[in-house]
Amino acid sequence: MEWCRGRGESVLLDPWSDAEVEFMASNGNDAAKAKYEQKVPVFYYRPTHTDCQLLREQWIRARYERKEFVCVERQEPYSAGYREGFLWKRARDNGQFLSRKCILSERDGALKYFNKHDAREPKALMKIHTLNASFQPGKIGQPHGLQVTYLKDNSTRNIFVYHKDGKEMVDWFNAIRAARFHYLQVAFPGAHHADLVPKLTRNYIKEGYMEKTGPKHTEGFKKRWFTIDDRRLMYFKDPLDAYARGEVFIGSKENSYTVLPGLPPSTQGYHWQFGITIVTPDRKFLFTCETEEEQQDWMAAFQGLVNRPMLPQEYAVEAHFKHKP
Repeated sequence: MEWCRGRGESVLLDPWSDAEVEFMASNGNDAAKAKYEQKVPVFYYRPTHTDCQLLREQWIRARYERKEFVCVERQEPYSAGYREGFLWKRARDNGQFLSRKCILSERDGALKYFNKHDAREPKALMKIHTLNASFQPGKIGQPHGLQVTYLKDNSTRNIFVYHKDGKEMVDWFNAIRAARFHYLQVAFPGAHHADLVPKLTRNYIKEGYMEKTGPKHTEGFKKRWFTIDDRRLMYFKDPLDAYARGEVFIGSKENSYTVLPGLPPSTQGYHWQFGITIVTPDRKFLFTCETEEEQQDWMAAFQGLVNRPMLPQEYAVEAHFKHKP
């Protein structure tokens, strides 16, 4: 199957080694920055050493090789407000990756994908105001793998996509960030750029396996994949599931949310020995971790949320969780 590119052709380049990336990063002095970073769009993602190699490599290539931030015209693939192309998308049922036509339109306020190349109606319409994108090469099993999430009926939905051309995939990522930035500028007029940029895309606070039991605490514990996305704790049977099996809202201590090590004394049916209890205004949620280190990591992530005062808009999200059947 041939690869189709979206707006703007890109050349498939040989991957750089970690040593080359590190060398270029260490030699990015002030003079070079002044020259090669003259016109970096405010929404463009500037990776750090903790980001995946794809983002770090393409950031260097964009600056020094393609000179995208010297010539504004070269930013068109992610700055135009419209992007169309084909991505490999993971099928929900059998896990195969299939070529899908994708369209990101700021005017329509949505990212859409189509099951057939000539289809008139999209298979999914993802509103820009709930959209998030995060590179997940390890989880997806592709070096350019991107996880895109959105809300449908206030529940999280995932799609997993990739493109063999690294530039193409990073252009899609920054096009999503551009669309989010322009949406937030309208939604929050007068807001400073520094306040908007952290809201464009976000990485997950923590992901991994834990065991959980049901609301009666008498059901057997089952191993599930958990993701903390801001104040949403979601659990999945498989890390690449399209839909969460359940979601838990993690509020602040001022609103009667607490996180405790261990499990209630009467708890039975668990296999892993390192427990965590999350207390909410409505009920207790019980989890177990395989190691003490994992328990401490999860505890720290939950405690960070509990210690953080809730924002006004988060109260509306909490209220919706309470009214879920």
